[in-house]
Amino acid sequence: VQLVESGGGLVQPGGSLRLSCKASGFTLSTYDMSWYRQVPGKERELVAGIASVGGATVYPDSVKGRFTIFRDNVKNMVYLQMNRLKSEDTAVYYCRARGVTGADYWGQGTQVTVSS
Repeated sequence: VQLVESGGGLVQPGGSLRLSCKASGFTLSTYDMSWYRQVPGKERELVAGIASVGGATVYPDSVKGRFTIFRDNVKNMVYLQMNRLKSEDTAVYYCRARGVTGADYWGQGTQVTVSS
């Protein structure tokens, strides 16, 4: 069982990035998926979530209208489209999968740096 994030990097303020999370060893469509981020010295925070049933999404106010989470169940992947990036979006971004049976998987993280 594995989650692997990709797509992070350095981007200028106002720019965009799309993060990808590839699941292997389980069927992503049956899991609630989410993206978190963490900066040194702070707790990991939720930035986007999408339900396995119905596809309802949730975002904190800090990213609402700028970030979009979506999934491709055929490819067994989930994505985070990030637009109008700000310096305060700089963090390590993690993908998370939670199943109804209590299974809880995390990826290794991908660094996003927003700087001019």
